[in-house]
Amino acid sequence: MKIALIGMPAIGKTTLGRKLARIYGMDFVDLDHAIEEAIGCSIREYFDGMGEAAFRDVESRVLADHVARPGAAVLSTGGGIVLRPENRALLRQRCLVAYLFATPEVLLRRVRNDRTRPLLQVDDPLARLQELYAARHPLYQETADFHVAADAAGTRAVLAELQRHLAVHGLQSA
Repeated sequence: MKIALIGMPAIGKTTLGRKLARIYGMDFVDLDHAIEEAIGCSIREYFDGMGEAAFRDVESRVLADHVARPGAAVLSTGGGIVLRPENRALLRQRCLVAYLFATPEVLLRRVRNDRTRPLLQVDDPLARLQELYAARHPLYQETADFHVAADAAGTRAVLAELQRHLAVHGLQSA
């Protein structure tokens, strides 16, 4: 069993993923960290040097590798994982997928001082987040088995909602 968390940058996939993995006694994989291990540098450096298409190629390979591994795990994905149809198909086929969502305005408050996110290093990050949200939201919805609001609620409330959905899908905590 693999649980994949998808959603926009800064929605809390890594924080919630670590907590879910502990609760369910699963491994935790942050795909962004796995990508950095594979490329030998930061995502931002790779993105700047090689471009988005090359980064998405690596992202797809790392996703395929991790969903094929034996054992239960919670996967925290990058915000753009759903851009490629093959990634969406793989997530749907091999994982129970949770879409964490919040408004672009909430996301901006979370990332306004974060310089590690290459797609948000622009003059108007809110406009960029709105653009990304408009493009990705339908893809997240299409890919996910269930959706959880992660904007106003605190981490505990979002975690409880995730657990409720996971229980509906037959998963009980360890």
